[in-house]
Amino acid sequence: MRYTGRVALITGAGSGIGRACAVRLAAEGASVAVADIDAGTAAETAELITKEGGTAHPFEADVSDEAAVRAMIAAVVDAYGRLDVLHNNAAALSRDVYGRDLGVTEMDVDVWDRTMAVSLRGSMLCVKHAVPHMGPGGAIVNTSSVSALVGDTDHAAYGSAKAALVSFTRYVATMYGERGIRCNAVAPGLVLTAVARRFLAASPERMAEKAAERVLPDACEPEDIAALVAFLGSAEARCITGQTIVIDSGTTAHRPEHALRSWATAAGRHRG
Repeated sequence: MRYTGRVALITGAGSGIGRACAVRLAAEGASVAVADIDAGTAAETAELITKEGGTAHPFEADVSDEAAVRAMIAAVVDAYGRLDVLHNNAAALSRDVYGRDLGVTEMDVDVWDRTMAVSLRGSMLCVKHAVPHMGPGGAIVNTSSVSALVGDTDHAAYGSAKAALVSFTRYVATMYGERGIRCNAVAPGLVLTAVARRFLAASPERMAEKAAERVLPDACEPEDIAALVAFLGSAEARCITGQTIVIDSGTTAHRPEHALRSWATAAGRHRG
């Protein structure tokens, strides 16, 4: 019960990693503000928590909108009297945005702007309005991605936004460390959320490719990310700040032999 008496705000908590983190922190005693742009899924997460005897309240907010963020954080502080942990997890992952984040030469500027607005500006706005309510022991955890650390053949906007979050994490840690507020980031690889499972189930080849990328046999579950977030937000991580922790089953721990083999095979086909 590392979070007894503490209040946590989690954005993008209506599903996937955010929901797992909200459930985990509540199970450890936190009062959780469950924020999502989708009011319905936020309410579902809060209900899951309260049914298990935890304390949670849903909040609907578009984190790219400063007025909405200001009002949300004011409401959280008004409801609970304090704010100890902020987990910036919201990202623009809809088909209209992430699904159209492909090659740069074909990039729709609206896709780029919306990706940056949610992942990057949204995190900045939440920090801007949360930090004044945090005291010593306050903790911020940003959800970055291994896409911030390596290149790929698509999702340049997403990877760039997540890379900027790595730098933003260091700046926030440096600016507010003197006040006893820490800021770290997690960088997940493939996480088997419900959406990811559906996508991979429809493409056995893609599933095999993902498995070949890993060092460990198992991909991460949302609960694995939640365990890391819960640690970083707790007093057990009191000497860790400004860091980005990769959690990817070893995907980025080795040379990309699988990709090199794939490229070599493709090159051979083209020569033939």
